[in-house]
Amino acid sequence: MQKRRLGRTDLSIAPLVFGGNVFGWTADEKTSFDLLDRFTDAGLNTIDTADVYSRWVPGNSGGDSETIIGKWMKARGNRDKVVVITKVGADMGQGKRDLSAGYIEKAVDASLKRLQTDVIDLYLSHWPDDATPYEETLGAYQKLIAAGKVRHIGASNLDAEQLGEALKVSKEKNLPRYDVLQPEYNLYDRPSYDGALRDLCMAEDIGVITYYSLASGFLSGKYRSEADLAKSARGGGVKKYLDARGLGILAALDAVSARHSATQAEVALAWIIARPGVTAPIASATSVAQVDNLIKSVSLKLDQADIAELDKASA
Repeated sequence: MQKRRLGRTDLSIAPLVFGGNVFGWTADEKTSFDLLDRFTDAGLNTIDTADVYSRWVPGNSGGDSETIIGKWMKARGNRDKVVVITKVGADMGQGKRDLSAGYIEKAVDASLKRLQTDVIDLYLSHWPDDATPYEETLGAYQKLIAAGKVRHIGASNLDAEQLGEALKVSKEKNLPRYDVLQPEYNLYDRPSYDGALRDLCMAEDIGVITYYSLASGFLSGKYRSEADLAKSARGGGVKKYLDARGLGILAALDAVSARHSATQAEVALAWIIARPGVTAPIASATSVAQVDNLIKSVSLKLDQADIAELDKASA
């Protein structure tokens, strides 16, 4: 499978990333192993997770997804074939977002232990932490890189002004820079990335991996009315998309998917894969059949008429 270089890093990733937020939530350990097996057997090589996944589940304390991924890599003996992305800084019980040097130093060791690995390929600041200067956070990452615990760093959920400031501090203080951004982005949720943020990422050669790439499953086409929201545990997050614009996007997805004999999810992901300024979308699955659909999106080639129709509906 054709790999894409992730920004200026030396990481080469397939143009689709598996979202590990479902591990320990809507996918138990055995199911998670099956999903990861099918995903990697198809030549896809990158898994995204976070220390906080899936702390929101009753009985979970966080680290559940990392633990499952660690067990899977150990059982398969494939650590050298997998690019592992995880994140730090979300509330793990401390009551706040935290990117302080002291917190990062402890959090990375906990993630490494759960992942059963010596190094994290890509370590992301999960959320902005207004209480901690960029210089402190980036200085902490510099030490982790020097210690061989982290290979590259990036950030999630920064706007153009925040990312620009972080890049400025990196340059002025000779600190490692955020080489990857993980924004929310899909056919419906476009404004926060399209524009100044995308322009900055392209100008600075920053790799971009998008989350909520299927809008919490809305772009799969299975949610057409409020009555459909009970179909999954994620249904509650879909209600906001059931407006005239959302239904218009579904109509465009229906038309394009019919022309290609593809599913709506495959088309929605193929649209992101084809976007300038995006390295790869992240998508999750809870069944092997869903993984197969994700895999098909990588080889689905949309023509200019398809893209124009989807762009118009989502504008």
